Amino acid sequence: MSYITFHTDKLKHNYLFLNQLFTAHHIEWAVVTKLLCGHEAFLKSLLSIVNKDACDSRLSNLKKIKKISPATRTIYIKPPAKRLAESIVKYADVSFNSELATIEALSGEAVKQNKVHRIVIMIEMGELREGIPADSLMDFYGEAIRYPGIEVIGIGTNLNCLNGILPDRGKLTELIGHKKRPEQQFQRFIPYISAGSSVTIPLLMKGGVPQGINHFRIGESLFFGTDVFSDSIIEGMQQDIFRLTGEVIEIHEKPMVPSGAAGTNLTGESPVFTEKDSEKTSFRAIVDIGILDIDVKQIFPLSDGIEILGASSDMMILNMTDGRKPFKVGDEIEFGMNYLAVLRAMNSDYIDKVLK
Repeated sequence: MSYITFHTDKLKHNYLFLNQLFTAHHIEWAVVTKLLCGHEAFLKSLLSIVNKDACDSRLSNLKKIKKISPATRTIYIKPPAKRLAESIVKYADVSFNSELATIEALSGEAVKQNKVHRIVIMIEMGELREGIPADSLMDFYGEAIRYPGIEVIGIGTNLNCLNGILPDRGKLTELIGHKKRPEQQFQRFIPYISAGSSVTIPLLMKGGVPQGINHFRIGESLFFGTDVFSDSIIEGMQQDIFRLTGEVIEIHEKPMVPSGAAGTNLTGESPVFTEKDSEKTSFRAIVDIGILDIDVKQIFPLSDGIEILGASSDMMILNMTDGRKPFKVGDEIEFGMNYLAVLRAMNSDYIDKVLK
């Protein structure tokens, strides 16, 4: 059976790297845990290393985090569904909000549960995902602070996730200005501006984040060491915290071009082959990973001389490009993965999860 390995020593290296960076800039940060898809052993390992708030967009994952570590502050990082208000208040200490009707529902549950539920008001800053229009902030804030059991602890924004809009000094400075207006009118201090994510880290390292942006939510850069802003690597960070391993279940020399009438394959594609390969053969290996588990476009072999040709639901086909037969049945082949590949693999019950 194929499996994904979680290298916790490399995770700790990245955590210490980022913690030093944020501490030097007087910024608090939280770890986004949704990549682990609520896997209990991986979460336990993460929480033993990363002593930070835990952010997630899946309520079931926050429930597991509270079970593992009741003292960890949990943050629900998408606008909650009204019907989930009871569970949001129970398992999330903080939630991100952009609708007064939802805040009203959270207020009712907070009163019932004898809790104070803290919220961050999300503001639209050009990405066109969640967030209230900036010009409605004063009215929205004035209404939100009237609800019993609700405490507004921050304003925030989201960038880069939907339309790829990048953070810059101008947008972040504008957000700081938005925070000051309700503070002055209502004479209430707002502790946090949660405007940083992995894509904002390179801007921070270059001194481009204005003072006042004091909260980051970090997932991808922690787990992959990636510079999301420029689609590269942050020097000094580890990239291979996760590895995917598949077992060779068949290897034979076969023609490079299929024969017979062709239609579309399982994914609706019609593979194209060149005439020059019609008389050639190559060694082809099959490993026990399929598109139920992984997007083959998001992974890459870690050994030279291997090309991923494609996959069906439960099998992936590899071409040995150097013409040799370097593997035998039962051998394992390792693959690197990007963020989306890990997310999909972690969500598959057909891939084992291994701590290392």
